[in-house]
Amino acid sequence: MTRQPASPPNAKWRKSTRSNNGGDCVELRNTQPAVDIRDSKDSDGPTIALPRSAWIILHTHISSGALDL
Repeated sequence: MTRQPASPPNAKWRKSTRSNNGGDCVELRNTQPAVDIRDSKDSDGPTIALPRSAWIILHTHISSGALDL
């Protein structure tokens, strides 16, 4: 996990629609060409920056339920 340099001013964090009310939430931000991911409970904590292509693959797997436990 890395701290990212300042993002574009219009890149706003949004909560994932897959987040639940139990506190297991992630937030996303599109910074082109990456997608940043962070824990919504720790907005000053570390972020993960994925290349857009990797995010698309991860999102596809999450949406399909392939990663459900």
